[in-house]
Amino acid sequence: MRIFHLSAECYPVAKVGGLADVVGALPKYQNLAGMQAAVVMPYYDRKFVRENEFETVFSAATLLGTRRLYFEILKEKTDKLGFELYLVKIPGLIDREEVYSYPDEREQFIAYQLAFLDWISYSQQTPDIIHCHDHHSGLVPFLMQYSKLYTRLARIPTVFTIHNGQYHGAFGWDKLSYLPEIDLSKTGLLDWAGGINPLAAAVKCCWKYTTVSPSYLEELTTNSNGLEYLFYLEHAKGYGIINGIDTEVWDPKTDPMIAENFSVKLPAKGKEANKVALCARFGLSLDKPLVAFIGRLVIEKGADLLAAAMEESFNEHPGQFNFLLLGAGDKDLEQELLQLRDFYPDQFNVFIGYDEALAHLVYAGADFLLMPSRVEPCGLNQMYSMRYGTLPMVRSTGGLKDTVVDFGDEGGYGIRYDNASVEDICGAVSRAIVLYDNNKHLQTLRKIMMALDFSWDRSAKEYINLYESLNPVI
Repeated sequence: MRIFHLSAECYPVAKVGGLADVVGALPKYQNLAGMQAAVVMPYYDRKFVRENEFETVFSAATLLGTRRLYFEILKEKTDKLGFELYLVKIPGLIDREEVYSYPDEREQFIAYQLAFLDWISYSQQTPDIIHCHDHHSGLVPFLMQYSKLYTRLARIPTVFTIHNGQYHGAFGWDKLSYLPEIDLSKTGLLDWAGGINPLAAAVKCCWKYTTVSPSYLEELTTNSNGLEYLFYLEHAKGYGIINGIDTEVWDPKTDPMIAENFSVKLPAKGKEANKVALCARFGLSLDKPLVAFIGRLVIEKGADLLAAAMEESFNEHPGQFNFLLLGAGDKDLEQELLQLRDFYPDQFNVFIGYDEALAHLVYAGADFLLMPSRVEPCGLNQMYSMRYGTLPMVRSTGGLKDTVVDFGDEGGYGIRYDNASVEDICGAVSRAIVLYDNNKHLQTLRKIMMALDFSWDRSAKEYINLYESLNPVI
């Protein structure tokens, strides 16, 4: 079975969030299961692209309205990622360094989708499944069905995965001319709330859609930034498949980015060595529980609650725990956290930005990982933390609810709380401090977590079963 994954991100080529981790791992594990999966993404002028060899496998021109755009399809020569990697390059439009935030972002992603469809249509490529990820490729299922230019592709099944339903990629009808000739009687499939909405169009037009956890599938009907009724209507063709993690990249036994490797059999010594390195780097006390946060500093992640929650917890538990933050985002939140560091220099430190190696060290060296998310479709950080023996402290939402069982419940191993609030975060910190003092129990929970299977093997098989249900003759 030949599968093309379409995504704006793919680790290690270009990463902004969890989308990149998923698309960088799922195809590899599908190939290990006997599939023929490939990734097609926009070209970025980044380290991975500059340091690896690519060959041009197709070139042509596409039309973005009246604008004629030359494009190339570049293939990485060695398949070093465990799958075929193709890049869509359009000089002056899709050849830049950053993934998002350009003023012509809509044009970038529309052109990316058109170039992909032109390639597989004109070159007689015939994948068995086209798997689109998030709104950046959300117009593909519609165009395959209702553009005369791509009628040859109409019988190819499409799957659409929603990694974050808060972002739709919507734009005005004034940009309809960017699309090739379409069946104008079907424009209602593009529409939501008076504009062209790629995410909504994909949900309407794909053969099946998936979310990255079962709980998130249900939550979209009540919280999807205006698409709640659509997800209510289309619920029958939705599937919740929990993400996995790449257990080769995220393996404390072999990870080259941490201070000392360790395994589930003897986690304590390795955790201690990594905590020593982490605390030394950030000037924190080794003998106190270390709570960490890794992620984007945005309201969606509950980052606006962190400063107030930590200040209250520091006052409630003076000198009893440390907090370390690795992240970037809202500039006001960054300044608020930096100011808090000045008040509690012995207990709190901040790294503004993102550093992959440091993230690995934090997962390995911290005792607890705090995730107070308002929205968390799946979440990967909690799985990484458990893989490294760090207890997750999570709000009961989305994939956090599906993957973390509170240690107070039967078979539990983490800390869960109901609300994204200062009060609930402080309560979780208090429970973490008490648990840390019971070292024997803590070590038992670490071993339980590290033995859990969050690999992609199971999830990849679920996707394959879904593909086969759409095209049983494969």
